[in-house]
Amino acid sequence: MTLTSQLTRGEVEPGAIWPNADFSRVPSKVYTDPDIYSRELDRIFYGRHWNYVGLEAEVPEAGNFKRTAIGERSVIMIRNRQGEINVLENRCAHRAMRFCQEKFGKVKTLVCPYHQWNYNYDGKLLGVPFQRGVRGNGGMPEDFRLEDHGLPTLKVARRGGLVFASFDNDVEPLEDYIGPAVLAYFDRTFNGRKLVVQGYSRQRIPGNWKLMMENIKDPYHPGLLHTWFVTFGLWRADNQSQLVMDERGRHACMISTRSEVVDPEVTKGVTSFRRNMKLNDPSLLDIVQEEWWNGPTVCMTTVFPSVILQQQVNSLSTRQIIPVGPDKFDFVWTHFGFENDSDEMTERRMHQANLFGPGGLVSADDGEVIEFSQQGFEQDQDFTTMCELGGTEIGNADHMVTETLIRGMYRYWREVMDI
Repeated sequence: MTLTSQLTRGEVEPGAIWPNADFSRVPSKVYTDPDIYSRELDRIFYGRHWNYVGLEAEVPEAGNFKRTAIGERSVIMIRNRQGEINVLENRCAHRAMRFCQEKFGKVKTLVCPYHQWNYNYDGKLLGVPFQRGVRGNGGMPEDFRLEDHGLPTLKVARRGGLVFASFDNDVEPLEDYIGPAVLAYFDRTFNGRKLVVQGYSRQRIPGNWKLMMENIKDPYHPGLLHTWFVTFGLWRADNQSQLVMDERGRHACMISTRSEVVDPEVTKGVTSFRRNMKLNDPSLLDIVQEEWWNGPTVCMTTVFPSVILQQQVNSLSTRQIIPVGPDKFDFVWTHFGFENDSDEMTERRMHQANLFGPGGLVSADDGEVIEFSQQGFEQDQDFTTMCELGGTEIGNADHMVTETLIRGMYRYWREVMDI
């Protein structure tokens, strides 16, 4: 039986895709099947989850907006005259037009160009052309009320300068959603200091969106795939490290401290290690310990399902995941610093950002291997991945030689997907 031929789109027969209770073996169809993807949109992105939409600093004044997406639904983050931030669905109440086309801007009102329906910053409909008709002809019905036709408004939560939104008004409070263990590392970076946006980069990666979530829950690969990490000690298997997840396994932190002493045991036979590799520009690794680090030089936090919070040495960014099908997603990097950074630190953050992003000296590797993995899943729908490094148990760890965080995510994914 095939899902697409015998089930309504978005319906998945429990047990048909993943028949056993093992979270360490992931079937190919989890990454390729359009019905599973449709169910993910409904249950995860449009369901009872918090989705990252941006930084408060991106909409500094009333009328400033940012257009983004949650799942495949276009939304607008906009600040109102009271200083509040709203997230509105980018869909006119009249004829469903996605009226906002600019990524950023500032407006007096939100106007749909099709028929000039216009809305305020809270999504309330302000006016409709020819509502009463023209010279006694036409017009809207007598019982038409502006207040009944506003833009869909999402529930919003703000913390530490970040903005999250949910289509489900009954979603649990953001702090409970993230959980105390992961929230401690969230607050380590986003502790109330005013954020400053330094720039953006974006790419479309031809792979399933969960592969990027996995990538940043996978401490196994960085010291093997990335020449920069293993050679310059930014991330190696011998680094002092810690893996932390929330109680349900959906969110996680990978924490590490750079080591400049090379352990031959972790570089022996590793083809990406370049013992004699030197930098023409050593300032790229001009790493300065910041007071708020309290030791670790790296903290990579995944907040399921839509964002990765990056502190890699002095480089800071959010990495937003926007699925656009079962086999591709947009990956949006927002590089930022703090308002009280010195000019030298600002320059350092931007310089080290060259390690990351679509063409980054490190992160370009990730986009490529995700593409190749997706090709492998599509090549063989009966293939099942193995995530058994460190065993099959799920829990926190004090080393990198484990895939426990991936297993934790799929335990949660199967629960919410009922698969």
